[in-house]
Amino acid sequence: MDSLAEITAFNRVYLAAFFTFVAAFYTVRIIYMKKVLKRELVFPGAPFCSTWWNHMMFRFFRALIWMVCLLRAFFPSLDSGLGLIAPLQHPLVILTGDVLLTLGFAFTIGVHFVLGAGWRSGVDPAGPVQLKTTGIYGRSRHPMFMGVAVAQLGFFLALPSVFTLVCLGIGWVMLYRQALSEEQYLMQRFPDVYGRYAAQVPRWL
Repeated sequence: MDSLAEITAFNRVYLAAFFTFVAAFYTVRIIYMKKVLKRELVFPGAPFCSTWWNHMMFRFFRALIWMVCLLRAFFPSLDSGLGLIAPLQHPLVILTGDVLLTLGFAFTIGVHFVLGAGWRSGVDPAGPVQLKTTGIYGRSRHPMFMGVAVAQLGFFLALPSVFTLVCLGIGWVMLYRQALSEEQYLMQRFPDVYGRYAAQVPRWL
């Protein structure tokens, strides 16, 4: 068995396990935090508004990616329908993708715990009470989105295909749209403070 075949076989199992862990992490964390805080944590917005569509797209693609990764672990022939990009089918590219995917998600988890009880998904109409502008938020206005973006790039490299390229493009567009929506809300809620903050700290890096 050549190295590409070995890496591909390993990667089937790794991606299936990785996205299962991601699904379990968010499910358990949201249920636990809701129980502790006794309040809603997910705010997609009014039906059919911009942020609502962002949330729906994220949910759809998270479920689709998880399903595809689970299925290809049991049915390797599924790869033929994903539109594999031949020039990128290289062990170094695939392993680099695994590393970026893992580091991006690990960074995102870190930001989750930095925010602690203040974490919300979407725009909370009742919050935040104050801006988070120190630590990692003193270097980037959207560090969590940056972690997600790196993980999305890692997924594309870990499984170079038309399918993952579409996921990457849509994912980055949705992150950008969500960032703009949240910035607009924070500018309305903290016009002076957020204006100064946005002038000093870049959106990404």
